[in-house]
Amino acid sequence: MPFVFFFILFVPLFAKPVFSDRAMLVEPLCITEISDQVLGLQQLARIGLDRGINEVAWAQTVVSAVGNRSLSCSAEGVYISQAETAVDAVSLAPTTLPVDAFSPPVNNRVRATAASAEAILKLFSLTEGLAERLQALSTLERRREALTVEVLNAATEYNNDLEVLQGIEALRAQMLLDDPDPNNRIIAIEAIAQQATLRNRTLIEEQISKESDAQVIEAGEAAISSIDRELAIGRILASLYSGVSYASVLLLAALGLAIIFGLMGVINLAQGEFIMIGAYAAWFVQNAIRSFAPNLLDWYLLAALPISFMAAALVGLIMEALVLRRLYDRPLMTLLATWAVSLLLINTVRITIGTQNLEFYQPIYVSGGIPVVGDFIMTWNRLFAIALACAAFASVVATLRFTTFGMNVRAVAQNRAMAGAVGIDTRGTDRRAIALGSGLAGLAGVALAPLYNVNPNMGAGFIVDSFIVVVLGGVGSLVGTVVASFGIGQINVIMEPIYGAVAAKVVVLLLVIAFIQRRPEGFFAPKGRR
Repeated sequence: MPFVFFFILFVPLFAKPVFSDRAMLVEPLCITEISDQVLGLQQLARIGLDRGINEVAWAQTVVSAVGNRSLSCSAEGVYISQAETAVDAVSLAPTTLPVDAFSPPVNNRVRATAASAEAILKLFSLTEGLAERLQALSTLERRREALTVEVLNAATEYNNDLEVLQGIEALRAQMLLDDPDPNNRIIAIEAIAQQATLRNRTLIEEQISKESDAQVIEAGEAAISSIDRELAIGRILASLYSGVSYASVLLLAALGLAIIFGLMGVINLAQGEFIMIGAYAAWFVQNAIRSFAPNLLDWYLLAALPISFMAAALVGLIMEALVLRRLYDRPLMTLLATWAVSLLLINTVRITIGTQNLEFYQPIYVSGGIPVVGDFIMTWNRLFAIALACAAFASVVATLRFTTFGMNVRAVAQNRAMAGAVGIDTRGTDRRAIALGSGLAGLAGVALAPLYNVNPNMGAGFIVDSFIVVVLGGVGSLVGTVVASFGIGQINVIMEPIYGAVAAKVVVLLLVIAFIQRRPEGFFAPKGRR
């Protein structure tokens, strides 16, 4: 009982000052003068700094009400409309909206200040996650109506995430560019220059254009020079990285061609369509997991690897059984026959599924990337393609070197007649080799799914480059295939921005023709005889 009397008598004495302070903060929001409303919102944005984080949730509710125009005022107080009910803006207790309640005028300036204040309060809120805080920083880059350096300094005490702290520091540096003290402006320029991006370069350049202090101008010019150096390095690395990722897909497609062409002399123009089959198989796996096990959707690309391999390998086996088996002694006929198969596959997909680009969900392990230098970001989707190509190449090398099947493939490739004479099933080896080569192209389709447009014609862009890789590297040479893949990939990526995609292909083809005239056997000439 004594505790109850203490609660009844003394708690109101502590609560009343809090409500009194709240009433003073919301009062300017009901004044018809826009400048007073803006000032009131700026005061609410500082509440985490001035009154602690306990009042932040209340301030968020009030600021949000201003932004969505659910704030009402009357002679009796300030209210927030919520559907068919209302709450008191001071205590947030349910109440009835008075008859004389009216909505204060809100223009673009008030809305912008409310958006800025709401973003600031998220940095002080204990309930907001990392994504919400990063989104708040993004908003504050555009909306700084309620933002001050003092608020940003205080916000660092309530945030532990490195990304958020870096964002706050970047915003603070941008705010200091307008500081009257030249030393603070120099500090701001140096802080901005630590992140060498094109956007930061523009910020410093704009500051120099309106700067009058010689020391600040000198610091800005030095910062721009430093950023330019890093941006140049970043552009070079980005080109190399793009070339390596493109070469990885070429390698997966060309590995299969190298095995099929090197073993049987079959010119398989349907290899690009096997890439398409692998990508479409990944799409079916994605949809199946989305329907039956949505919690596992992030792992659909990994689940699609064996399925895409088997789907492409199965189509390759069917092609071998129905078409290629009767054409092994006529390589030019295999070219025409596999071209017909490629047309059949493309039109079958067009009729059954459609011609539109397929949509693929981007799992977390292929989304985003790591900033390296300048504007160069090492993206996870390209790294996934590179890792898949490396794993596939290592598996193929291990298969050919350390398995009975690999020994048979090497024997048939060196001398088919002698291999058959010693009891090797050459036709069975051919079938398994076609399945392996086709399956590798299916893996290329999985690698392409997070990177490129997936449609029935997607394989056509890779078949020519894949054949160039096989011929340039040396027919049947896996090492030559790797070297040629990365060479062609890098040349394509370097040439395309300069001459355009079509002209780049022409230049690559001319370079390859010139090389083959000098060295017809390619980089690595195959050993042995047929």
